[in-house]
Amino acid sequence: MRVLIQRVSEARVSVGGAVLGEVGPGLLVLVCAMQGDGEAQAEKLAAKVAKLRIFKDDEGRMNRSVRDIGGAALVVSQFTLSADTRSGNRPGFSAAAAPELGERLYEHFAARLQVEGVPVATGRFGADMQVALINDGPVTIWMDSDG
Repeated sequence: MRVLIQRVSEARVSVGGAVLGEVGPGLLVLVCAMQGDGEAQAEKLAAKVAKLRIFKDDEGRMNRSVRDIGGAALVVSQFTLSADTRSGNRPGFSAAAAPELGERLYEHFAARLQVEGVPVATGRFGADMQVALINDGPVTIWMDSDG
C-alpha cells in the first residue's frame, strides 16, 4: 500500500457539492492499494500513520502524533498514487490493486486507523471527489507499506 499524508489545519471531501467527510486539525491521508497488497499492509500503515510524529511539541519540534494532539484523519482513496511515469507522458496505473480489492483495503485501512485511536472521516471509493485542505507547514509525507 501507498499513502500520502498531509498535516492539515482542516480538510474536507465532497462529491457533487455534498460534503462527505471533514476534519479540523489532523491529517489528510490519500490511500492507494497496490497489486499484491493485503490486510497486513493496511494494518501496518494504519499503525504507523497513527504514531507518526509530525505535529509540533512545546519547543516547536515535530514530536507529537495525531493522537497526541487529539486530531483526526480524513482518509481518501487515491489510485493515482500508483502512477508509473517512467516512460512516455501518460502515467500508467496497472500497479494499482483491482477496484474490489482496493476498496476493501481502503476501508480496512480506515477502520484500523480508528482502532489505533484516530477519529476518521472518509470519502467515497471510486467517486469523482473534490478535496479541499489547508496544509499546515506545509508537511507532506509519502509512505509505502514495504518501507
